[in-house]
Amino acid sequence: MKRSALLAALAAASLFTATAQAALFEDDEARRAIIELRQRVEQQRQGLAEELRRGNEELRRGNEELRRATEENATLRRSLLDLQGQIEALRSELARLRGADEQLTRDLSELQRRQRDVVTSVEERLRKFEPAQVNVDGKDITVEPSEQRDFESALAAFRKGDFVASQVAFGEFLKRYPNSGYRPTALFWIGNAQYANRDYRGAIANFRALLQQAPDHPRAPEAVLSIANCQIELKDNASARRTLDDLVKAYPQSEAASAARERLARLR
Repeated sequence: MKRSALLAALAAASLFTATAQAALFEDDEARRAIIELRQRVEQQRQGLAEELRRGNEELRRGNEELRRATEENATLRRSLLDLQGQIEALRSELARLRGADEQLTRDLSELQRRQRDVVTSVEERLRKFEPAQVNVDGKDITVEPSEQRDFESALAAFRKGDFVASQVAFGEFLKRYPNSGYRPTALFWIGNAQYANRDYRGAIANFRALLQQAPDHPRAPEAVLSIANCQIELKDNASARRTLDDLVKAYPQSEAASAARERLARLR
């Protein structure tokens, strides 16, 4: 009995010891596992903390860059606004200058027009006092303005049929301008005015003066024919025939010569 109890007690003690050893082994394993787990967690924590630090640093740098970009953008906007203001100012100045240029162009054009008017006026005034070249009976001559005016006035009176005034005007003209280029033509017209006023002898004298001074004058054949007409009016047919014969001989191709032939036929 006692032995059996002892054996039982020994067996129980052995079992307790084995169980205690097994439990002690399991506690060590668990402790190591916990330590390893803690180490891994700590490493992960440290890794996350490092990543978080790096993320914060990058975020800080990003915020700094964003701030600088924002400032630069604001500066750029201000610069653009200033530039736009300068451009508008330049446009306004350009428009003003264009307006001023257009006004100057108009003023210059007006000034040039006035200058031309003044020059034209002065030239017209000077022409009244300067010699002018005119064509009379197919010949170019140079005459003074007053000389041209007096000749045209005398001729205008003849054309109006005022032969008395024309004769007086041409007589005064010949006295006032004895060397005028108009002289042969003036002699022709004063002779015609005298013929119209029945001053046949005075007309013959002036027609002959024309022939003596300018025998090649375009009016010379008509002057000879006019002398014959005056002689006919004076009933001096013999002299008229001689004058008409001289006309045909001296100017055979002229219209006056044709008229002279017809009158010779009637006088014979």
